[in-house]
Amino acid sequence: MQKVKLFKSVDNEINDLEAQINKWIVTEKVKIISVQGNIAPQPGKASMQGSFSQSDLFVIVLYEAP
Repeated sequence: MQKVKLFKSVDNEINDLEAQINKWIVTEKVKIISVQGNIAPQPGKASMQGSFSQSDLFVIVLYEAP
């Protein structure tokens, strides 16, 4: 049966998002069918120091459970 898993993060945490997705794949032993993503710019969220994220990341994984 095909299922969907959604992941959300921000652009300054992209390495953490990749690690989260990869860990989930290994832990759940799923067969990935497809991966799609979206980057949504968020104007006005940045502080003067630039410490806040500029974009939201959204990843959709279509998979089959074991």
